[in-house]
Amino acid sequence: MPKVKTHSGAKKRFFKTASGKFKFARAYKRHLLTGRSQKRKRQLRNAHYVPPAHYHQIDILLPYA
Repeated sequence: MPKVKTHSGAKKRFFKTASGKFKFARAYKRHLLTGRSQKRKRQLRNAHYVPPAHYHQIDILLPYA
């Protein structure tokens, strides 16, 4: 049986933690930051977790994570 390919876009965006959760960085933090409030930029700084309802989708994209 051939190997399953990992989704290239997903491997750049998500990584699996030791507890099995998927962690990712929020979008909208690259440019045009002057129009955004300090609170919004501060909250975007922290990484977030994928909701458990979407774990099955990420598992398909990252079969060897």
